[in-house]
Amino acid sequence: MTRQAVILVGGKGTRLGALASTTPKPLMPISGDAVFLDVLLLEIVRHGFDDILLLAGHLHEKMLERYRGRSIRGASLRVVVESAPAGTAGALKNAAPLLDSVFLLANGDTLFDINLRRLSARLEKNPDILGALALRRESDATRYGSVRLQDGYIVAFREKGGRAGPASINAGLGVFRREILTLIEETPCSIELEVYPRLAAARAMLGEEFEGYFIDIGTPESLDKARRDLAGRRRPAFFFDRDGVLNRDAGYCHRVEDLEWIPGAVETIRRVNESGAFTFVVSNQAGIARGLFRESDVDRFHAAMSAQLASAGAHIDAFYFCPYHPDAVVAEWRHPNHPDRKPNPGLIERARAEWPIDSAASFLVGDKASDMEAARRAGIRGLSFTDGDLYESTRSAIEHVAVLRGRTHT
Repeated sequence: MTRQAVILVGGKGTRLGALASTTPKPLMPISGDAVFLDVLLLEIVRHGFDDILLLAGHLHEKMLERYRGRSIRGASLRVVVESAPAGTAGALKNAAPLLDSVFLLANGDTLFDINLRRLSARLEKNPDILGALALRRESDATRYGSVRLQDGYIVAFREKGGRAGPASINAGLGVFRREILTLIEETPCSIELEVYPRLAAARAMLGEEFEGYFIDIGTPESLDKARRDLAGRRRPAFFFDRDGVLNRDAGYCHRVEDLEWIPGAVETIRRVNESGAFTFVVSNQAGIARGLFRESDVDRFHAAMSAQLASAGAHIDAFYFCPYHPDAVVAEWRHPNHPDRKPNPGLIERARAEWPIDSAASFLVGDKASDMEAARRAGIRGLSFTDGDLYESTRSAIEHVAVLRGRTHT
């Protein structure tokens, strides 16, 4: 499972003019105290990337001041400062001792709302390929430059200012193997202008077009648009009960070796990811209260679920569980009616407090009456699942959300 994300945050932002004279482009304010990079980081971290490198250069002091030593939703942040301007590829080579064998690479001034795990899984399934790049279809690509695809491989890059018209563009997101460093011979070096074309010439880079919200804050106009679009933005959520809905319920499941997915469950989660909705697990785990296993066992079980999902190009944004029970054997977990224990809606309310959720467009998928009651009390729609293929039971709801999010493919 790819866990590292590398973000390029050292550019000068010349197109922003005076706006970027004292503030790095990724640190442009968006809403309240939040800056653009905060928004980007939250998107990356929710996909399970928990080791974040910020490659800083221009005005690096501002990056250090804001992010050094911080963590975001459990992900660690490290700021890596280049000693002299070396270009985007040079900044990557400067961070070589810290790079994992495979990593996500993102521009710090671009946001593309896609399923990042689909991109990383594509590279994992092609061991002879060095990179996989996310592409976006633009009606006029002259501002960005374009990319030519052939049988899934990127075979050519065209620079900005070319022929007007629709084309695929580099959306500023890719997953790469550490071996691309061998293509960086001298610095300064641009990864976009020098390394990517070499990968294309060697047919060593895959490309895939994605749908989803896209913004590049490179101009004052696009920065203003980002502020309008991102302030107060919410998205629908799918809440899933766990045992009996996502995995076979063999009774107090907690051992990784007992993890067996319900038919269609992995596809369901991936389809929800593709729809643009959040994906959460909300489950009662009374086995903790009964002394059958510990919270750490649940965490390991969820980590195994996440790893298997990542290999399939899917992810869960967060797991919420309630260890309390009225008849607990373990005293600390005894509670007559804990607000987190379904049918109470506490787990859903916790998620709503931590994530920008559009409740009116959200669903809870469960197999018990307590799940449906929790959905009712939380004011969201309940979808009852009893047996069969989970995707066939949830397909209509997922496609409905995809349309709301402007996605034509899930």
